[in-house]
This record gives sequence, C-alpha cells and structure tokens, in this order.
Amino acid sequence: MTAVKNAWRGLRKPVFVPASIVIFGLIAFAVIYSGTAADAFQSLNNAITDGVGWWYILSATGFVVFALYCAISRIGNIRLGRDDEQPEFGMMSWFAMLFSAGMGIGLVFYGVAEPLSHYVDPPVAGRVAGSTDAAANQAMELTMFHWGLHAWAIYVVVGLGLAYMTYRKGRPLSIRWLLEPLLGRARIEGKIGHAIDVVAIVGTLFGVATSLGFGVQQITAGLDYLGWVETDNWLVIAIIVIVTGMATFSVVSGVTKGLKWLSNINMILAAALALFVLVLGPTLFLLQSWVQNLGGYVQALPELMLRTSPFADDGWAGAWTIFYWGWWMSWAPFVGMFIARISRGRTIREFVFGVLLAPTLVGSLWFTIFGNSGILRQRNEGTMLDASGAVDTNTSLFTLLDGLPLGTISSVLAIVVIVFFFVTSADSGSIVIDILATGGNLETSKITRVYWTFLSGAAAAVLLLVGGSGSLTALQTVAIATAVPFSIIMVLACLSMLKAFRYEVAAAPRYLRISTTNSSVDVPQPSSKRLRDLNISSSFAGLTPSQSGITTDPSDSHMFVAVHEVPQHAVNIDPDTGVVDISADSRAVDPLGGEVFDTPEFADSAEGHLQNATNSE
Repeated sequence: MTAVKNAWRGLRKPVFVPASIVIFGLIAFAVIYSGTAADAFQSLNNAITDGVGWWYILSATGFVVFALYCAISRIGNIRLGRDDEQPEFGMMSWFAMLFSAGMGIGLVFYGVAEPLSHYVDPPVAGRVAGSTDAAANQAMELTMFHWGLHAWAIYVVVGLGLAYMTYRKGRPLSIRWLLEPLLGRARIEGKIGHAIDVVAIVGTLFGVATSLGFGVQQITAGLDYLGWVETDNWLVIAIIVIVTGMATFSVVSGVTKGLKWLSNINMILAAALALFVLVLGPTLFLLQSWVQNLGGYVQALPELMLRTSPFADDGWAGAWTIFYWGWWMSWAPFVGMFIARISRGRTIREFVFGVLLAPTLVGSLWFTIFGNSGILRQRNEGTMLDASGAVDTNTSLFTLLDGLPLGTISSVLAIVVIVFFFVTSADSGSIVIDILATGGNLETSKITRVYWTFLSGAAAAVLLLVGGSGSLTALQTVAIATAVPFSIIMVLACLSMLKAFRYEVAAAPRYLRISTTNSSVDVPQPSSKRLRDLNISSSFAGLTPSQSGITTDPSDSHMFVAVHEVPQHAVNIDPDTGVVDISADSRAVDPLGGEVFDTPEFADSAEGHLQNATNSE
C-alpha cells in the first residue's frame, strides 16, 4: 500500500487522470460498438484521409525541411549540452543505438509485404502497371520513402527539441517544454502544458498498441503457417497475455537489467535473420538492388514528398503514406525521447545528419534484402500471393522463408524476433509514457510502469478483437486518428525551437583572429563605407589585449576578438563624425527569459552553468 501511495504522489495528476480517462474511453467505445466496429473504423479512416491527409503530407515534408535547415545553417553549431561537453557515446556506439531505435515490429511486419504489395498493386497516381519491371523499381522507391528521411525527420523534431530543452536549457524531459519559447513558462506549467502531455501520452500509447497489434497478428500467422496452431481469438488473447507478461517482467527488472539485454538480443537476432536471407538468397542480385534502390529513392523523393493524389480514388495514399505519417507521429515522443537521451554532447548538425542518415541506410538495406527477395520470388515462381491473388501481409515473410533452406528454423527465428520486438516496444513505451505522466521524472515507479504496459496490451487486444477481419484497418485508423492533435503540437514545436535557436545564434559571438607583431595592435580605422561592408560596429584602433573580449598569449603574434553581428538596419552611422549608434530595439530577446529551475537537470545543463557563472561574478 505504501508503494501505491508513493507512486500516486509521484504522478502529475492533471496529466495522468485525463490521459487515463481518454484511453479507457476510446477502448470502451470500441468494445461497445464492437458489432459495427469494422465498418466504423473504415468510415473513420476514410474521413481522416480525406480531411487531414494533405496536412500530414505537407507537415511531414516540412519536418524534413526544418531538420535540414537546422543542420546546414549556423544553428547546427549549437551543442546539445554545455559548450565544452563531449558526446556521451562514441560515434559507432551512437549509430548502433540509432539503428536499434529504428528497428521494430513494423520492419519485420512490412519487410516483405510492403514492397510486394506495391509491386502487385501499385498506386494509380504512379501511372505504372502492376507486376512489371517499372512496378518493381517503384515499389522499392515507395517503401524507402515511407521508412526513410521523412520518418526520421518526424523523430528529429521531437528528439532535437527534447535534447536542446533538457540538456542545454535544463528543462524537464517532457513534451510540453518544446513550446516554452513560443508560449512562455507560465502557460507551459499550466493547463496548456498539461493538455500537451495528455495528447502525447494518448498518441504514444495507441502508437505502441498499433505496433503490438501488428506483432500479435504476425506471431499467430506464423504459428498457423507452421501448422502448430489454428488462429482464433483465444490464441490472440493468450499471446498478448504471455508477451505482455514478459514485458512487465522486463519493466519491473529495470532499464539496465531488462531493456538493455532485451535490445541487445533483439539486434543480434534481427541481424542474424537478415544475414540468413542475404547469404542463402540471391546475394549478388540483392547487393545490386541495394545500390539501385538508393539511387531510385533519391531521384523519386522530390516528386513523392508532396504527392496527395487528388484525382486517384484507389485509397492507396490513406492505406500507406498517410497511415505511416500518422503512425510515425504517434511514435515520435517514444523514439524522440530515446534518441535525445543518447545524443547529449553532440552538435545539432551531428544530431540531424546522424539521425536522418544512419537509420535510413540501415532500413534501405533491410527492405532490399526482404523486399527485393519477395519480388524476385514472385516474378520467377509466382508463389508469394495467397489463393485470391493478393498479398497476405501476415504470412508473406514466412512464405519467403519457406522457400529457403532451413525454412522452419528461420521461421521460428522470425517469430522469436517479433516476440522480442513486442516485449521491447511495450517495455520502452511504458517507460516513456510514465516519464511524461510524472512531468519528466526519469526515476518512475514500477507500479505505474506496469500500469501503462498493461494498458498498451489491453488496447492492442481490443483493437484486434473488435476489428475482426478489418483489424489491420482498425490498427491503422487509431494510429492516424490519435496523431492528428499531436501533429499540430509538432508544427508549433518547430516554430518554437526556431525562435530559441535564432536567439542563441544571434547572442553567440564569432571569433576573429588578428595577426600582430607586437603587444599592441595598430589597425587603421575603417571608413564609414568600409564599416557598412564589414557589418561590424567597432573600430580596432586602440584595442589592447587586456581589454574585454580580446585574448592573446604574449608569446604569440596574434589575438582573438569576439564579434557580435548586428543587423544592417539597426546600425546608424553619423556621416560627419563616423560615430556608430546601434538601435536598442535590435537586440535579440531571449524567448526563454533566463528562467531558473531548482532541479538537477537544470544545474547540469549549459543554462545552469551559465547562471552559476553569472551569480559567482
């Protein structure tokens, strides 16, 4: 009882209670209307696709532009931590963890099925006939589009914002603080901030539930394909109970003891499965395909990234692109928080390029191995489709493995990989949700972690059971529906972060090295015209190494001068005296207002160290 009371005291009630009510309400709604749930989910899916599909496509592409702008501009020099702080993890270890963040049930579930589906039934907007060479190339371009830069740019928005606000500005590790530069601290700590975290929790839980649903579908389909069981509702419930129990055990054991060894085993098994298909399959063909797939993706990206298909009525965009963007957005707090926690000490430029490129390359290799293998098998043997001539998303992986040596063993390995992904997703998801529900506290109660793990499994079970034959549609619909409000938060987060970044860039000095042959500097005073050309506000005449902002070693023949850029419109030069006057209105205003927090995170952040240095002076 004491543990329960302590867990309750640690929660942020204005977030935990509304989030729980919304989640239970959505689950209850699905149960009450279970008789017509399949039709209801399809109708809702159509309504969302028609109503906000364009918004998802536009915002996802906007996130790519935001990420690249932050990396290429001077913003990329900002360090996610103190200025003298080095990355916590080496480059190779960091890439490996980014890879683990990108791996999930979805890659296993869609590894064969998605490229094969696009090959057999390509989108109308693509103007390519199915089951042709052109369809095969387009299938891989579309798959990499869905799992490439756009997916990871969505994660960059949340991960970059969390890393910046927590490790540089000392804010708690919570979604609400991404909007502080835009809304101010008072609103963020009030009802608006609570609402932001509630939206993040609901979206994350149903995003995780969607992944768990995919995993259960594929596990049951695999066991049925091997002839070991017959799929029914009781089997679905049993698998969810067993795997959720494993996730609960992992949650109780703690991150370092549970999640760490699960993730390591996961990566080894997934790599073994991919290597198995690569070596025993058409190896040379797959290596050639990988190079071409990368080139095709780069070439097709400009045309695909804003395609909304307004004249097409095949529903392809809603079933694939719009679903993916919604699914990624619902997962953004989960993956974003993970990559933020492993990226402390890196510059924004390193963060963006690493997060965008490393998982995209790994994902392209994964889909090449499984997707091109499935397409080639269908072209040569025609054995990858079901009796109705369609792609069975649940069993396509096992159909591919069955055609390779040791098919039964590799199918069992695939099921084990899915189980471990299931456990890892439920475990990690519950921890992230718990952090949000406690206001950013990294040390959360085991009781509340178990609560969120149970709730994720229950949501997945309900969606699968009430969805019936349309369970895939139910999972897709709930993912894109719960991501609608969070997509708005993400767009506002981009504007908020840009406001904070621009202030930091404006306030940060640039350093000039000036050569000299003696201890004093004799630099001719520039004319007014020359001052305008240089866009600097002071003459170097009369400066000495002892003055503020100038550093030098007496033994050196150079010194450094700290220079702050001033906008052209803010500089006024007297034509007679040459005196420079700078408008006070031109000074950059800190959108975070120099706020101070009495927390360990703030004390260890760049902002906390700056405040301490200022107070000590």
